[in-house]
Amino acid sequence: MDGKPVGFREWAGFMTMVVGMFMAILDIQIVSSSLSEIQAGLSASADEISWVQTSYLIAEVIMIPFSGFLSRLLSTRVLFSLSCAGFTLMSLACACSSSLGGMVVFRAAQGFIGGAMIPTVFSTSFLLFPVEKRPLVGVVMGLVATMAPTLGPTLGGWLTQHYSWHWLFLINIVPGLFVTVTVWKLVHVDHHDYSLLDGFDWLGLFLMALFLGSLEYVAEEGPRNEWLEDRSILTLTTVMVVSGALFFWRVLSARNPIVQLHAFEDRNFAFGCIYSFILGVGLYGSVYLMPLFLAQVRGLNSLQIGVIMIVTGAFQFLSAPLAGALSKHMDLRLMMACGFGLFSLGLWFNSQLTADSDFNELFLPQALRGVSLMLCFIPINTLSLGRLPPDKLKNASGLYNLMRNLGGAIGLAVINTLVLHQAALHFNRLGEQINLARPVVQGLVDQLSARFDALGLTNPDGAAMATLVQLVKRETLAITYGDCLLVMAGVFLFGLLTMPMIHSARPGGSGGGH
Repeated sequence: MDGKPVGFREWAGFMTMVVGMFMAILDIQIVSSSLSEIQAGLSASADEISWVQTSYLIAEVIMIPFSGFLSRLLSTRVLFSLSCAGFTLMSLACACSSSLGGMVVFRAAQGFIGGAMIPTVFSTSFLLFPVEKRPLVGVVMGLVATMAPTLGPTLGGWLTQHYSWHWLFLINIVPGLFVTVTVWKLVHVDHHDYSLLDGFDWLGLFLMALFLGSLEYVAEEGPRNEWLEDRSILTLTTVMVVSGALFFWRVLSARNPIVQLHAFEDRNFAFGCIYSFILGVGLYGSVYLMPLFLAQVRGLNSLQIGVIMIVTGAFQFLSAPLAGALSKHMDLRLMMACGFGLFSLGLWFNSQLTADSDFNELFLPQALRGVSLMLCFIPINTLSLGRLPPDKLKNASGLYNLMRNLGGAIGLAVINTLVLHQAALHFNRLGEQINLARPVVQGLVDQLSARFDALGLTNPDGAAMATLVQLVKRETLAITYGDCLLVMAGVFLFGLLTMPMIHSARPGGSGGGH
């Protein structure tokens, strides 16, 4: 596309691809707030139902780095159209599932096939658009990539509450068909190269799938199963280490490896992947923790949680024009530093949670995170991929997007482990203070007992003590979630301190062959 004007056809094709990417990212989180309803519909156990989300994540994380090879083999148009068509078909299959086994298989297929859409959009943005257009393109992709995870639980909860869980998947059908047909007709960025099939590295593909699949499983299931104390976690951790070592050996020694790591020779790309990982920690971690706090501590329903969570999305949208303008005139390292600093500050404010924190107390932290996401995403994207030549972009885009997903997966694993550890610690500490020998505690128990006695309960003293225990648990969770948010703030602060090590890039982007 070098030197060719970007007209309406190119813009329409690209924006349609962005819609497909939005669907693929949205479906990571859309089921998270509706797992109990899906569990009831499929007659599954509480332990089994988590596979509806885990299977999607494992399959998607395998496809993302593989998409670079497939895009060069088939061309962007063919790969994206096939990916969206398969994603749409598997969405219909998920909606029609009547058993857990079928749902898990279809969700895995949905994640694997649809996973190619995400990195393909990123590489296309650099192949298709000249430098002067990239700030606007960066704003569009930033809004989609960061708002989709935020909106997922809210939209999923609303659909399930007003219709049924089947609509979590049925909403993909019409836009999926539209995207498939439109991309097939409008997008012409590159050509296929079937010669890549000569000497195809099947062993490398197998080792990559084994490594990334076991890594995602261990990260997802480890906190629930006490890590290496569980035999399946221990086994898959061993598989992960062995297959990972063999995979990297294969990548570095094969003539035509399934994934090329040469992009990491560029310092900005290497650090950009680290920042993408950190952004994944913050993005998916905050979207996971805040609904948990609002549901378990505040006792809000999915619609009330959505009203609070939408503040982040609203400020993302409102700050998008500002972020786009800054990316044209501001040193991208400074812009990213502002974003990381604001995100860290928002998480720190959020960490001051109490059991009474509500919309007003949570508004400022949510708003800060919303503004900061756009200030983070645009410069990370440009600094990471904007300096690379076109022949490295497709492969590098897969690795770059993989790091964001791994950041989310590993971040959630650490968060869940912290929740288990800190909750036990704080419950014991607070429990030590609940001593009936203390006048304050005895007075509270007497008040509660008198209230329950007035209501006619047969055992008012027992009810009073049970209420007191529940209060302790509530306070324990509030403090625990605050600890996790504080750790996440520290991760962003670490990223901020490493920014002097990356090379500057002129505003508006660079590289990419233009």
